[in-house]
Amino acid sequence: MTKLGYQIPNFTYPNTAPADLFGTVIRQATEADSSGFDTMMVMDHFYQLPMLGPPELEMLECYSVLAALAQHTKNVRLSALVTGNTYRNPTLLAKTLTTLDIVSGGRAQLGIGAGWFEQEHDALGFEFGTFTQRFEKLEEALQIIKGMFAGEKPTLNGTWYQVNEAINSPAPLGPIPIMIGGGGEKKTLRLVAQYADESNLICGVDEIPRKLEALAGHCERLGRDRSEITVSYQGLACMAPTHDEAVAELDALFASRGMDVSSMSADDAAAMRSMVPHGDPDEVGELFSTYLVEGVDGFTVSAPANGHIEGRVTLLGETLARVIS
Repeated sequence: MTKLGYQIPNFTYPNTAPADLFGTVIRQATEADSSGFDTMMVMDHFYQLPMLGPPELEMLECYSVLAALAQHTKNVRLSALVTGNTYRNPTLLAKTLTTLDIVSGGRAQLGIGAGWFEQEHDALGFEFGTFTQRFEKLEEALQIIKGMFAGEKPTLNGTWYQVNEAINSPAPLGPIPIMIGGGGEKKTLRLVAQYADESNLICGVDEIPRKLEALAGHCERLGRDRSEITVSYQGLACMAPTHDEAVAELDALFASRGMDVSSMSADDAAAMRSMVPHGDPDEVGELFSTYLVEGVDGFTVSAPANGHIEGRVTLLGETLARVIS
């Protein structure tokens, strides 16, 4: 289960042409594989997210990347953080994950959510629907996917999906863990309690206890043992050997997005930098240790500012592995 996951959220790197892009991705994955991370993840998007850049920045399709990374890694599980359920029929998704499991030697993990990026849906022709509809679709999809993973030939005449004795052959090499991402207390965490092995929380640190309480309540109502569910917390980091290096690398990310931190007032610059936890290993490790409130088992972390720099993922993995040990 995911106690320390590394996510790649961006594929736009300084002085890196498209032909050289995947080499940088491989390096991050191999560093993650050998430095303490147990799961290697990529976003499931086709446009870059607004908080990381404009939509036309480079974005690779996640399952193609994960299948390729299976050939360059040996230890980490391979997952999206998280799959947008609206992008694929659940039978196709079950087959895709099973194939990833086969080609990786049993290291596939399904990270999934209801989908949220409306601009991407509208531009590329994916039906977005309402908030309620997306969660209805997700629940039907989970029923189908879990059945196919288990070799049960599921049949469902649902509101959104219809399948008839869906065959999944070959079967996965072993159980494929299911992680549901998000922090919605009424819908998301209820689906975690009913269908998932893992919960990846996206929320403010001060909200974690309330989310865990909601998850425990759903488990109690459904008769699920809460201890069966691994909980990780999603965060960002910009870690470097020294504090000053981390600040410089973070500022370079902002500059690449048109924000000159050096021209801001000291207060504004500090506020901008505070958006991404940053510093040397002691600083970042101490901060992440505060995320380990009772009931949280570990982290998923991305490093959009400097993950592409050789050695940074290794430093991050070794540091955070000590935090959760």
